[in-house]
Amino acid sequence: MKRVSYSHNCVIHFAAILIKFTLLWISFHNLKFIRMKTNEVLQKDVQDAIKWEPLLNAAEIGVTVKDGVVSLTGVVDSFIKKMEAENAAKKVVGVKAVVEKIEVKFANSFVKTNIEIANEALSALKSNWSVPNNKVTVKVEDGWITLEGELPWNYQKEAAKSAVSNLPGVKGVSNDIKIKSETHDTIEQNDIERALARDLTNDDINIHVKVSGTTVTLTGTVKSWYHKDEAGRIAWKTPGIWHVENNLIVDYYYSFE
Repeated sequence: MKRVSYSHNCVIHFAAILIKFTLLWISFHNLKFIRMKTNEVLQKDVQDAIKWEPLLNAAEIGVTVKDGVVSLTGVVDSFIKKMEAENAAKKVVGVKAVVEKIEVKFANSFVKTNIEIANEALSALKSNWSVPNNKVTVKVEDGWITLEGELPWNYQKEAAKSAVSNLPGVKGVSNDIKIKSETHDTIEQNDIERALARDLTNDDINIHVKVSGTTVTLTGTVKSWYHKDEAGRIAWKTPGIWHVENNLIVDYYYSFE
């Protein structure tokens, strides 16, 4: 009788475990189903996100989607609008990549010479408190600005780009500024991991951090391009950092019907 009772209990225990695993699999399967988007749904989401931006209400921007890759086309009258459209598309959940083919065209009254744009860019950098004076050089060719130099923090590099992006006559900006930290602290992997866990709490984020000297490499998966950019931004805050290799992959489930 004891053997029969023992075997019976094992069977009941095994059945309970099997039921739990089955329920977990069903829940995971349903979660994937809920997260699935067709190309048409994602296209509508991106179109709505672009229209929601105040600068872009009147802009005519075409949106096409294929397997999570969004292509943007159209014509706008400023570089800042071009950037806004791209950033709006990147923030939509489900977007894996953005192919941006938006053209910037100005009215005749906004056409400026390269020298005029360069002078205005230098003035904009000088008046921006986040950008150290005399650390950034400006080159302009056919309305396209190239920024070069060395700065200690990435937020200063981003501030320099923002300062010149909304100037009249600018067709584009290449931000070639290098980061050379003035801090010589040892970069701790655990500090970066804690910062990421603190600011990115979504269960769909799986980020691995590797530190090699002054370079931080991020690998793993996130559910949106926004989370990828945000993870890179958080890593760039690390004292002593010179480089961030953001190799995160945007992973999202789709229904390609």
